[in-house]
Amino acid sequence: METIDWNDFAKVELRVGTVVRAEPFPEARRPACKLWVDFGPEVGERKSSAQITELYTLTELVGKQVIGVVNFPHKQIGPMRSECLVCGFYREDGVVLAVPDKPVPDGLKLG
Repeated sequence: METIDWNDFAKVELRVGTVVRAEPFPEARRPACKLWVDFGPEVGERKSSAQITELYTLTELVGKQVIGVVNFPHKQIGPMRSECLVCGFYREDGVVLAVPDKPVPDGLKLG
């Protein structure tokens, strides 16, 4: 594991946002869904492709707060341009989303 300093960590914009829309993403190579996440007034709404279909339904994702990286370069994933990375933890049975354990205002930065 590489050691980083505080300045390295401070460059990563990890923010909380609320999923406002979730749709299937049948064009993805691996099972995934499309998410639209509201990261508050400073960042706004961003799209993401997330491989979380094993443990979450589209219905339960809407309204859920998630943690995402909002300052990565955009990435083309098939016909969709992903604008953020929704964070999660890989388990054998699927990806578990990284979420705050209590509601917080959208856009707050992890730090």
